[in-house]
Amino acid sequence: MSLVSAYEELRRRSVGDVRIAEPMARHTSLRIGGPADLFVVCDTLAGLSDTLDVLLAEGIPFTTVGKGTNLLVADAGVRGAILLLGKEFKRHACEDGHIRAGAACVLAYLVQDAFSRGLGGLEFAVGVPGTVGGALAMNAGGRDAWIGSVTESVTLFVPEQGLVRLRGDEISWGYRTSGLPSRGIIVEGVLRLAPADPERIRLEMERSLKRRKSTQPLGSPSAGSSFKNPDGDSAGRLIEASGLKGTKLGGAWVSDVHANFIVNDGGATAADVVGLMSKVRTTVRDAHGIELQPEVRFLGEFAEP
Repeated sequence: MSLVSAYEELRRRSVGDVRIAEPMARHTSLRIGGPADLFVVCDTLAGLSDTLDVLLAEGIPFTTVGKGTNLLVADAGVRGAILLLGKEFKRHACEDGHIRAGAACVLAYLVQDAFSRGLGGLEFAVGVPGTVGGALAMNAGGRDAWIGSVTESVTLFVPEQGLVRLRGDEISWGYRTSGLPSRGIIVEGVLRLAPADPERIRLEMERSLKRRKSTQPLGSPSAGSSFKNPDGDSAGRLIEASGLKGTKLGGAWVSDVHANFIVNDGGATAADVVGLMSKVRTTVRDAHGIELQPEVRFLGEFAEP
């Protein structure tokens, strides 16, 4: 594996922004993470294809990320390459009640655009951070609606194969999962919306946003929900009932706004967060007999809690 030769070749091919030892704390909502060996912003589909050709030829492993809203990156960083989709993948267009959006498009932009056009179906996503690609990867949504329910199709780029289009009903949608990341790199999604009363859309968006603001620590660095909700219960309720609200470890603490959020006070390390998550899991298991499963995505060399 030659990072230097890969770096030089990617620069020569002008695939986009290419960096060595890029601090991942700059690219996660937790503001935590050591350096990635190689960090590549692929601005076009051709650039993505070239990047994968180079990485595969050099035997360099890679991981694709979005805005890093559900990532915890190890303090020692990430070996191999981190890929971020750039300019071409930030575009979206609306036609005949469908929104075609690149994977790097910020989900919040689509919510507002749909509202301005009187299209319903994305109200649940107001205030949800991250990109379309990330939302599709984890089937983002709330208690009653999720992005998989309005997905017409998803286009993947599969290394050494090219573009593959999947219909929405060909995807294994589940709670916080879609199975898509294991099948390729998400490059585009087509969402199926429907005309709706603008006032109803506005009221639903306001209700959803008000609920998020009152129940989540939106102004503090976090990776969103730390754990998945177990069947028939709430991870936040279980953690709070275990007396863990406000519990600290180093610079990480269990939010006193929502117990399922672990917040960085400005000096937290990945080790702090993992240690605190381990404490939460152990305490909830001992108190309630339920094994919480992490919702955050781990990158780097450290054991998941």
